[in-house]
Amino acid sequence: QVQLVESGGGLVQAGGSLRLSCAASGGTFSTYAMGWFRQAPGKEREFVAAISRSVGSTVYVDSVKGRFTISRDNAKNSVYLQMNSLKPEDTAVYSCAARKSSTYGIIYRRALEYDYWGQGTQVTVSS
Repeated sequence: QVQLVESGGGLVQAGGSLRLSCAASGGTFSTYAMGWFRQAPGKEREFVAAISRSVGSTVYVDSVKGRFTISRDNAKNSVYLQMNSLKPEDTAVYSCAARKSSTYGIIYRRALEYDYWGQGTQVTVSS
């Protein structure tokens, strides 16, 4: 059983930056593919970014390409989401997710493909 805890959310002005962290425990972190999702009030959960179990393979939703960067540090059992040039439409609860993966380089974009979820952290971008 993997436990995920997000941190780093907050209130920021448009154009600002935040770095989200997701700390994992209870499993061999390096064997898990990781993802970030977000859900705004009244909207469905949306895929944001994902990274394979091996460093190097990443994917982003089009709306955050060039602004957000996902990374992982297997030694620290953590995945990060660096968010730059934030916009009001980025306001949402951001959650990290984990899925055990036996294949290097595979990235998962759909929420139903993930087995473990964090509780989420609120990101609010003011205009």
